[in-house]
Amino acid sequence: MIETSARLLALLGVLQRRAGWTGPELATELGVGVRTIRRDITKLRLLGYPIDADPGLAGGYRLGAGAQMPPLLLDDEEAIAVAVGLRTAAGGTVAGIEETSVRALAKLEQVLPPHLRRRVSALITYTVALSGGRPVVDPGLLAALAAACRDRERLRVDYTGSDNVTSRRLVEPHRLSHLGDRWFLVAWDLDRGDWRSFPVDRIETMPATDRRFAPRPAPEGGFEAYVARSASAQRDRHQARVVLHAPMHEMLDRVPPEYGTLEEIDATSCLLRTGHAWLGGIAVYVAYIGVDFTVVDPPELVAELRTLAARFARAGAAG
Repeated sequence: MIETSARLLALLGVLQRRAGWTGPELATELGVGVRTIRRDITKLRLLGYPIDADPGLAGGYRLGAGAQMPPLLLDDEEAIAVAVGLRTAAGGTVAGIEETSVRALAKLEQVLPPHLRRRVSALITYTVALSGGRPVVDPGLLAALAAACRDRERLRVDYTGSDNVTSRRLVEPHRLSHLGDRWFLVAWDLDRGDWRSFPVDRIETMPATDRRFAPRPAPEGGFEAYVARSASAQRDRHQARVVLHAPMHEMLDRVPPEYGTLEEIDATSCLLRTGHAWLGGIAVYVAYIGVDFTVVDPPELVAELRTLAARFARAGAAG
């Protein structure tokens, strides 16, 4: 009986990992026969778990949506990841979610085994969140945008630009992205015939058009790189391209997405796109990366580098 119960819990945990499993896949995953999987699926259904089945060779099993949320089975790493996510959300940028996250975190702590409870308790006690000045978004709007991306549904959005002018845009939403302390919607703007990255906190209303669209190929470099470039262009007055004379895989840890994007040139160099409100800020940041580099553009950055180099030389001589 204990072995059967453990197997049922293991089966439930596997079903929660992704949307669909075939019978043979489940059997291989759990090390049992397909008939055993069928019997265990029937037992889980009798216990109230909504498990849907699709017939045929391409069919399979998936955990359906029920009237009540079934118990979640989390391993140690998953439990810690959920706790970290809830703690981050408690001081995050989604409006109204802070108190809910704290309540959920408290419930999670109560049901954790002692060794994990101590780790999560330390996380709660010794982590503080910075507050103030960050744009917040409505969680209902965020969920609706995510659903539109999933369902490939065109939207008309009322969007207020950085110039405080509001316009209505017809868009095909593809991705939501969280960069730094801000959420962005990456969408194809049908009126402008190009990709756009919209800060979600500037989207006011979002009526649907009830029209579907076919997904488009991602913008150059992928969605993450596009959001980083767009955010920098909106935030920073000066934009620059700099060749870093080092392999791209070595630079990935030194250039976070919010500071710039990287494109591989060859095995020994990569192109950095970055921006800042002050040219000197770009110069100092690129130098801080710690490898040799060559400025592609703008030429004003070269002049700023020479000015700063002379200043640093004088400061070094005086010391």
